[in-house]
Amino acid sequence: MNIILFGPPGAGKGTQAQFIVKKHNYFQLSTGNLLRDEVKLKTSLGSKIEQLISNGEFVSDEAVNTLLKQAITHLKFRDRIIFDGYPRNIEQAINLELILNEFKQTIGHTIFLNVSRDIIEKRIMGRMTCEKCNMTLNEYFNKEQIELHPCGPEHLKKRKDDNLEVVIARYDTYMTATKPILDFYSKNLNFTEIDGAQEIDQITTKIDDILKV
Repeated sequence: MNIILFGPPGAGKGTQAQFIVKKHNYFQLSTGNLLRDEVKLKTSLGSKIEQLISNGEFVSDEAVNTLLKQAITHLKFRDRIIFDGYPRNIEQAINLELILNEFKQTIGHTIFLNVSRDIIEKRIMGRMTCEKCNMTLNEYFNKEQIELHPCGPEHLKKRKDDNLEVVIARYDTYMTATKPILDFYSKNLNFTEIDGAQEIDQITTKIDDILKV
């Protein structure tokens, strides 16, 4: 069975997807990676995609669907895909169902990591990285660890690109664009919403329990 994993920027989708990949032998499929890989292969489609991207234009749904179909029909990936970043609209959701039905595959679980904007802001704006050992901590959630950090708290620095306005804009855009998709999938019995504000291990355990069903 295939899996769709949703969640706003900063929800921890990447972390949880990697857990599923390692423990349950899945393949994480990102449309962004599909496009980049096709460009690297220097195919005729890849050349068109590269030109569109370099011109700042969007890659058509038709091109994305072509690459998606190639991945879905690959024997290695059959019924072992985590869809990350797709579908992004109702048309893509319907298209995904059509392709999966055509090749007798299904979506076994649709998982939504729901995290409030307040938590996302704290996760990203509170993020601090040690300039000596690269350990990442959070000033809101790891106060004790920061004080006891072996390299010294003075070496923990914030990233310059962690901009609050950008964080808010990305979150609001995602939630607005994703709501119709969530409404589309939430009607299904295999849809599960998880509180993404929980600790990573707690979320991982819940996902593990879902996949065992």
